[in-house]
Amino acid sequence: MVKPLSIYIHWPFCLSKCPYCDFNSHIADSVNHARWLSCFKRELSYFKNTVEGDQVVSIFFGGGTPSLMRPETVQGILEYIHDLWDVKKGCEITLEANPTSIEAGKFQDFKNAGINRVSIGVQALNDRDLKFLGRQHSAQEALSAIDVADKIFDRRTIDIIYARPEQTLKEWEEELSRALKIIKGHASLYQLTIEQGTPFYTSHKRGDFSVPTSDAGADLYDLTQDMMEAAGLPAYEVSNHAAEGQESAHNLTYWRYGDYIGVGPGAHGRVTIDGQKHATRIHRAPDIWLDRVEAHEHGLQGCEALSKTDQGEEALMMGLRLSEGVDIQSIPLNEGRLSQLVREGDLMQEGTRLIATRQGRLRLNAVLSYLLV
Repeated sequence: MVKPLSIYIHWPFCLSKCPYCDFNSHIADSVNHARWLSCFKRELSYFKNTVEGDQVVSIFFGGGTPSLMRPETVQGILEYIHDLWDVKKGCEITLEANPTSIEAGKFQDFKNAGINRVSIGVQALNDRDLKFLGRQHSAQEALSAIDVADKIFDRRTIDIIYARPEQTLKEWEEELSRALKIIKGHASLYQLTIEQGTPFYTSHKRGDFSVPTSDAGADLYDLTQDMMEAAGLPAYEVSNHAAEGQESAHNLTYWRYGDYIGVGPGAHGRVTIDGQKHATRIHRAPDIWLDRVEAHEHGLQGCEALSKTDQGEEALMMGLRLSEGVDIQSIPLNEGRLSQLVREGDLMQEGTRLIATRQGRLRLNAVLSYLLV
């Protein structure tokens, strides 16, 4: 039986740091692409010799801003993955891209390198909010990048952040209506969250701006679900919407608790080693990662064997994000609390599958905190 495997490649560099972002991203004056390609290959080779997995079913270049990579670097990584593993025919290979004219101009080269799906970080469709979010592109540049992508790629997705400061239901309805004209099969729609350690966290605490209240956020979420469902793009995950057959294969690996390798600074993974599921994490600092890979063939900072309880809890946390839910027949749960959440309309059971309702997905963190005791 073939054991599927996904691969995540983290490119940690950006032109500038967005004030809302808590991902592992860095600004660099210059990058030695040859050295980075060599280290990506060495870490991939280490995992090939360490983890179980027969066939690669998806590959994802995230960041950071992977569209800042040289297409030759991307091609070198993909060719090496094909050398190491059997790669499924039609394997989904995604690259995250910012919609500046410089990066959009590289789309054909990325297609030639082996990318078959792009994820474009639109984030907003007006210049005022793009400036607030610290984005380097204009709304018109985003639309132009989408036009370029559609001429080159059969599949693409866009990201948009909503529940922005002072955003009303009417404003979001109008913006989402415009967004629906450019959504092609898939879109990720995220509510703005204020993450500790980001510039937004400091300025929000200082009172420089406010975000919608929880009730207003719930109204925005409900409006989003209604509009996307009416457009034939229902949520298959809390923040991800797709037409039938256009779901992200790579992200489904995460949410269905499949195995995936995380390569590059700060990347995380869930892999099977000697029959045991492990959580891996790579050192976050780019320079330290490079040095460690060159010295030890990997930049691992941790590789922890997960107990059955750990695995059950993680599978539940990921699976309840999906509209299809999660099979709980091997996950021990507090039956009393589960029954209460079903009665209150947050969860429903269909055989051995547990599914979060729209209400439950909206307050999923609270649901999980109550259920996992």
